[in-house]
Amino acid sequence: MAKKDQESYRCPACGYRSPKWMGFCPSCHEAPEGLVPEESPGGRVDRYVREAATATKGESRALPIAGVTVGDLPRSSTGLTEFDRVLGGGIVPGSFILLGGDPGIGKSTLVLQVVANLAREKTVLVVCGEESPEQIRMRFDRLEAGKKKHSGLYLLPETDLSLVLAEAARLSPDILIVDSIQTVFLPEWTQSAGSVIQLRETAATLLEFAKRSRVTTLVIGHVTKDGTIAGPRVLEHLVDTVLYLEGERGQPLRILRTAKNRFGPTQEVGLFEMEEGGLAEVTNPSAFFLEGRDPGRPGSTVVCGMEGSRPILVELQALAAPTSLPMPRRVTQGVSSNRLALLTAVLVRRIGLDLSGMDLYLNVVGGVEIEETALDLGIALGVVSSVRELVLPAGWVVVGEVGLAGEVRRIPGIFERMTEAARLGFSHMVGPVLPAGKSRPLPRGLVYHPVSDLRAALAFLEKPPFSEKKSPPSGGAR
Repeated sequence: MAKKDQESYRCPACGYRSPKWMGFCPSCHEAPEGLVPEESPGGRVDRYVREAATATKGESRALPIAGVTVGDLPRSSTGLTEFDRVLGGGIVPGSFILLGGDPGIGKSTLVLQVVANLAREKTVLVVCGEESPEQIRMRFDRLEAGKKKHSGLYLLPETDLSLVLAEAARLSPDILIVDSIQTVFLPEWTQSAGSVIQLRETAATLLEFAKRSRVTTLVIGHVTKDGTIAGPRVLEHLVDTVLYLEGERGQPLRILRTAKNRFGPTQEVGLFEMEEGGLAEVTNPSAFFLEGRDPGRPGSTVVCGMEGSRPILVELQALAAPTSLPMPRRVTQGVSSNRLALLTAVLVRRIGLDLSGMDLYLNVVGGVEIEETALDLGIALGVVSSVRELVLPAGWVVVGEVGLAGEVRRIPGIFERMTEAARLGFSHMVGPVLPAGKSRPLPRGLVYHPVSDLRAALAFLEKPPFSEKKSPPSGGAR
């Protein structure tokens, strides 16, 4: 006789399992009524098989992939090119979007600008969970987008999600905005708003509403100290798109990144600048980051990083200062400190550069963070330039990954980087050897210098082939 499956108990909040009942959850402490009985996996599977065998309608049948038809996704432009870029071309009807960011970074301002553009042709319902309608109207009037006609914008000061969905069913909006997901709750759950259970259940309810009614839903979420969305990880798994708005409080630059996107790429970024009239789009980021640059200084190099499909030129500044500390400091801003430590080890071992009594400081001008290894060669040349008081010619751009043996390795998107450098007026680029059989015509006005190792690249710093007669523009229209 088969042995009966042993009963187990589960936490309804986090899924913690125990072979015996307990009056609390030792994992999340979010089960005030204790653990609940859980049917064994074997018994659950048998029950599902029996129910499926006796079902007469609504059966699930597997489909051959050849029989699945896919059409073009209908998208609506938000009126902001940078926002559309991050979403993959615009918003998709029925999509569920989560926007996170630090407090005061500009999440609500960005959303208001988006809905102001959409409300000219669509019906938009904004759920005010954190601010009163009067506060939102005051901010809306300060924005440039708020000065235009917006007859389709509605505000709902409510945190009970059941009442929110009832009003949404009556109004039938095209877009639903919830600010924020941590403030709304479902009355059938006794936990307070923002708890693990409330976040999970409200997100699942909003997801079902978005998919059934084809209403695009965008929710704003709080972030923790480490910059991730607050709440259970299932919150990010439920939504279609996860966006993060980043930036330093003292800097006007704001960067919109995609952490997840079911309807487009996840590498694209949108760049904005905080102004009195709201967030202004930075359509020419390379000119923005190079504005005010003084090229005739040691330690300064221009590199080209890729953010998604868009190449961006930025200035790297390296500073080497003598120190009496037994362990010199390595301080970075905008790049990984581990990357700087790796490159300094290569410079010491392969080039013979003495950095034992030097503090090194590395900064990406403009407040942007680039984690791409294509910046390696520019970092290495910047450090050598600062230590030896050498200056790279003004019209030069440096790209390439540096290996532990000192070799310069190939990087993706090299021709796109050349085109961007030539567009900004740079006349020379130092980089890795181009792949054989994949060469393309170089942009007009740009001379490319391929190098195979770090020593060959440093030769341009120590003995430039000729001096530049004309410096590239340091900035331009954004």
